[in-house]
Amino acid sequence: MGKYFGTDGFRGEANVDLTVEHAFKVGRYLGYYFGKDKKGDERARIVIGKDTRRSSYMFEYSLVAGLTASGADVYLMHVTPTPSVSYIVRSDEFDCGIMISASHNPFYDNGIKLINSHGAKIEASIEEEIEKYIDGEIPEIPLATKDKIGRTTDYSMGRNRYIGYLMTLPTRAFKNLKVGLDCSNGAASTIAKAVFDALGAKTYVISNEPDGTNINDNCGSTHIENLQKFVVDNGLDVGFAYDGDADRCLAVDENGALVDGDHILYICGKYLRDKGHLAGNTVVTTVMSNLGLYKAFDAEGINYEKTAVGDKYVYECMMEKGYMLGGEQSGHIIFAKNARTGDGVLTSLKMMEVMVENKCKMSELSRGLKIYPQLLVNIKVKSKPEVTSDKDVLAAVKEVEEKLGDNGRILLRESGTEPLIRVMVEAETDELCNEYAYKVANVIKEKGYEQ
Repeated sequence: MGKYFGTDGFRGEANVDLTVEHAFKVGRYLGYYFGKDKKGDERARIVIGKDTRRSSYMFEYSLVAGLTASGADVYLMHVTPTPSVSYIVRSDEFDCGIMISASHNPFYDNGIKLINSHGAKIEASIEEEIEKYIDGEIPEIPLATKDKIGRTTDYSMGRNRYIGYLMTLPTRAFKNLKVGLDCSNGAASTIAKAVFDALGAKTYVISNEPDGTNINDNCGSTHIENLQKFVVDNGLDVGFAYDGDADRCLAVDENGALVDGDHILYICGKYLRDKGHLAGNTVVTTVMSNLGLYKAFDAEGINYEKTAVGDKYVYECMMEKGYMLGGEQSGHIIFAKNARTGDGVLTSLKMMEVMVENKCKMSELSRGLKIYPQLLVNIKVKSKPEVTSDKDVLAAVKEVEEKLGDNGRILLRESGTEPLIRVMVEAETDELCNEYAYKVANVIKEKGYEQ
């Protein structure tokens, strides 16, 4: 991770950690970088999308100013999911895409996600150059003048084309199925219902009235309890919850039970395997996936790989080895045949396809998967590297590992987007999870690392 860019872009509180000056400089450098090798009248072409946060408009204008001042032409998709920007970048051959979003964070945070011409997260080397420019370590770059100044174009058609693309993916219609959608008052509000309605579902939607400050506010994939109650109260067949920029999806079965990213990987992994479409007979996970998922894959004869936390690492592994399915427990699921990043609405369509093809209820699809109790304790700290290298903390982790043996596991890691240390424990009972997680967390606090 760099000084400003983490595993999921440049993120922080708007105008505190991430300011309009930062956004302007990101735009300035990107416009210069992608335009410097253009010939004749050819210009850099960059597309921008945003979520529904109040500050997203502010950052959009700052980025546009920086990009056009460097001579780039900018295309605005307006409020739209992150995966739609990824799709349009590669399908319409843009040099770069930008998504303004802090994903599942509260409304007062925001972020800048950069997407390369292939629709994947941009190379770390480019992020490093941007950081140097922000800090004044690179000489000032020239301003465009006269007819070299860039232009800005409305490109809402890009969002509409993405909606059309999603509609072509399911192999069967969803006729008469009652589907609940929690749009998190975010980017999914612009597309999700339209897609499900067009595919024949009876669609019921909550949290789809964004006002700039209610994104992720007690709704969406980080507050799944609302959708669970909604599905049960309305007798729905299934429900799907997205996060603020709709690149992740969690599901709820007809009984209101959570179907998280591990369930989705298990269900879709088996489905693709049975169809002969699971390349390498392998699913890519992160180290945060539940131990129960690996035991279930072992029982099914499905192989798996583990990466660091972050869908960018999942995608890199998939591309390097040619795998077709991967994702995170949090609901970032990548279907490599269709997308280059996690896509919440696409994931929900794939889950619907499995339901319809198998003619069964969502609750029946995850039979064979036993999720181990899991506890995640987050500790806000002054210095993440100091904690993860402290000998007393590591000794506490080793002691827990030895006690758990093959019947559980502990994971100590740094958050990629926040000043947090995460202690995750899986064990046979909730009581053991609580005992072992707080055993390590308390050592961290006793050593004075807590902020």
